[in-house]
Amino acid sequence: MSKKINVLFICQHNSGRSQIAESYLRKFAGNHFKIESAGLEPSDRVNPLVVDVMKEEDIDLSSKKPQSVFELYKQGKLYQHIITVCDKGEEKCPVFPGITKRWHMPFPDPSLAEGSADEKKEKVREIRDMIKDWLQNPTINSFNYKNIIK
Repeated sequence: MSKKINVLFICQHNSGRSQIAESYLRKFAGNHFKIESAGLEPSDRVNPLVVDVMKEEDIDLSSKKPQSVFELYKQGKLYQHIITVCDKGEEKCPVFPGITKRWHMPFPDPSLAEGSADEKKEKVREIRDMIKDWLQNPTINSFNYKNIIK
């Protein structure tokens, strides 16, 4: 097997969107990619609503620990693809050395879901499904893992 392609998903807290994207790409094509996710200001834990809605997809995030994008940078990690999945992340992301393709795909922040507990969970499901759909059906000028592994 050839060397895996390194991919990093970045969002603000690494507690929602980037965790979802990392998990789905690992599920869809983990044999081709080494996938990580990180946040600019990492939370203490993955958002419990995200953990719940990903369990519905048979993906367990309960033991995942958010990590800092800056710590990965300090460790000298290199990525061929860096994908930001939040509105504010694009401007604040560190410049990683090496040959890197940068992508930006903004998604709503699950931690900002409002309403009753059921309404919040439904909103997080919608965000989960948007990320899953984007990875399975990328738009033009978007990260497309299917084209990368051809």
